[in-house]
Amino acid sequence: MSESTLPPQLQEQLARLQQLQQTLQVVVAQRQQLELEMNETERAVGELEKQSDNSVIYKSVGSLLVKAERTGLLTELKERKELLSTRVAVLSKQEERTREKLKELQQRIQERLKTPSAAQ
Repeated sequence: MSESTLPPQLQEQLARLQQLQQTLQVVVAQRQQLELEMNETERAVGELEKQSDNSVIYKSVGSLLVKAERTGLLTELKERKELLSTRVAVLSKQEERTREKLKELQQRIQERLKTPSAAQ
């Protein structure tokens, strides 16, 4: 059965399925990127916590390294980690909802393909 012989409603469902799959790929990639950034931030916080208050600390600003205050930088990194954590949680929920929609749509398409009326 070619795509042109499929009923219009089934063609729309297949297009929606492809769209959901692409959305899922984007969401997963974004979540993974944020998780990597969050892990790097956690490591930086861990290293800063090991340093004393009078240690010389540098912060990367673009392509420059700028001297920074340990406590201020620690606060900044902890806030960044919290923000990243929230964004990861939001993306995880979006990923879960998208996966559920995908599963439901796949089941509907399979049912339509099994019924004789879909072949007309």
